[in-house]
Amino acid sequence: MAMMAPASSQGLAQDGPGDTTFYGWIVFALSFGLLISDYMARQVLNAVFPLLKVEWALSDAQLGLLSGVVALMVGLLTLPLSLAADRWGRVRSLAIMAGLWSLATLFCAAAASYPQMLLGRVMVGVGEAAYGSVGIAVVISVFPQRLRSTLSAAFMAGGLFGQVLGVAVGGAMAASYGWRAAFAVIGIGGLVLAVAYPLIVREKRIAAIAGQKAVVAKVAAAGRGVSFKALFANRTVRLAYCASGVQLFAAGALPAWLPSYFNRYYAMPVDAAGATAAVFLLICGSGMVLCGMATDRAARGNPCRKISLASGYALGSAVTLSVALMLPPGMPQFVLLGIAMFLVAGTTGPAGAMVANLTPAAIHGSAFATLTLAHNLLGLAPGPIMTGRIADAIGLLDALRLLPLAALASACIFLAARRSYRADLDTVASQY
Repeated sequence: MAMMAPASSQGLAQDGPGDTTFYGWIVFALSFGLLISDYMARQVLNAVFPLLKVEWALSDAQLGLLSGVVALMVGLLTLPLSLAADRWGRVRSLAIMAGLWSLATLFCAAAASYPQMLLGRVMVGVGEAAYGSVGIAVVISVFPQRLRSTLSAAFMAGGLFGQVLGVAVGGAMAASYGWRAAFAVIGIGGLVLAVAYPLIVREKRIAAIAGQKAVVAKVAAAGRGVSFKALFANRTVRLAYCASGVQLFAAGALPAWLPSYFNRYYAMPVDAAGATAAVFLLICGSGMVLCGMATDRAARGNPCRKISLASGYALGSAVTLSVALMLPPGMPQFVLLGIAMFLVAGTTGPAGAMVANLTPAAIHGSAFATLTLAHNLLGLAPGPIMTGRIADAIGLLDALRLLPLAALASACIFLAARRSYRADLDTVASQY
């Protein structure tokens, strides 16, 4: 869900190689593997919430902070660390990032108290902050331009697979060997990949394949005279940032709390609750991709339909989630939860297209980093944290029943953006 950063690499390899290479696929495989490790390290915590709650007598607010602090660090550090990686070298930076989040995950496995676990989760967030933007920049630089959409979609799916595996593997390991083993296995796997990555992926070889020196000169020339004020220059793009971020309040809270919900209200053991939540994460990811594809098809010739559909996805998720959480545990609730999860992140594709259309190409990297910032600071970070705090006061079920309010607010903001979208599109087209 925090993976809108792929476009941050637009232009860095604008021409790219003429065809695919075997080495390019190796780069993709290793980068994809690290992305899975990234999200496994992020998501494993949610699978062991019930065990931590009992062992350390934690409140739901404390559990929510452990989950949300990672997204908070990602939101705060994505842009500066992405810029630093461009300066220090992307391959070296990716290896350092992966090593940091893996060591931090191992630190979590050894944590003896809540403050130590919180420190470990903060460092996980620091390590993961810029991986989405920098990793996709490396990947698309070694592939032809015609494959960029496919590669971006596949990279986004890697985050989904990592979340699913983090919950499923974490839950299974925790049930059999304890919660520390869940963190340890995922941390060791990431550390192995972190060591292997710079030994196989070489900066000079990537630059040779991509022809980056010439490309960077082109991008610099294209960017002259484009002010970064253009990131917020029109009303519609400001509303798009806001609407997309608010919608991910619900999309961030549900993956964090579904394992606990199934454990408490369906009396599922930890491993079964994690596996069930993983299925719902797959549904969420499928909805993200399919809603994006449907939007592209429906909006041909009428770009305003993107906003209408985004608002519809948000409203649909609000309605189905509200009805689902009013029902008792059982199959009807499962079905409606599945529909809600399918729609809840469906707005990310339309929002990303809006941001790309409403900002000049020369600063698309910064535009998508800004969108990532909105996703994390408005949605992915506060969603789990605030839901946990509210759950302490009124119970987890009633706290989850408030999530549709965020989706409803997002639907209204998208509709408000519709009024100025076409005019702002024309303005951007005439100016750049």
